[in-house]
Amino acid sequence: MKRKIINHWTAGTLMPNKDDLGHYHYIIDGKGGIYSGLHSVISNDNCYDGEYAAHTGGGNTNSIGIAVCGMLGFVSPQKPGNFLLTKIQVEKLFETNAKLAFQEGHKILTPDILMTHMEFGLKHPETSSAGKIDICWLPPYPDIKSQDMGDFIRKKSQWYLDKILSKK
Repeated sequence: MKRKIINHWTAGTLMPNKDDLGHYHYIIDGKGGIYSGLHSVISNDNCYDGEYAAHTGGGNTNSIGIAVCGMLGFVSPQKPGNFLLTKIQVEKLFETNAKLAFQEGHKILTPDILMTHMEFGLKHPETSSAGKIDICWLPPYPDIKSQDMGDFIRKKSQWYLDKILSKK
């Protein structure tokens, strides 16, 4: 079974901490550096053994969790806090989405394959992901509305995926 990819922000500083490493498979710092989490991607193929990256309540099984570090103190775009996501960081997120999608055999990024934590929560209101706001706003792209964020991320990630596919 092909895995889905779920995008997050850590709601922390621009550097990963121990909790981030335990909850996500990949974490991207403010300078675009990528860290591997403590759990492998395949650990989420079975979430009943307690040894998996718990990044999306109700949606961890067969999913890859990728987080960008930052957004501590975020309340709204008008009150964003002091740890804003950077352009290099979010571009690395789009590129990483594409690389992982390619590894999973995906060629088209749909909302069932690539989603934000917020989108998952909206689609699954019975889970503990309901009400999550990551990723509802990207500081490098301030004009993208919350309800359009998932489509924007998929479009940007698809561009990177198309570049990979054209080389194969």
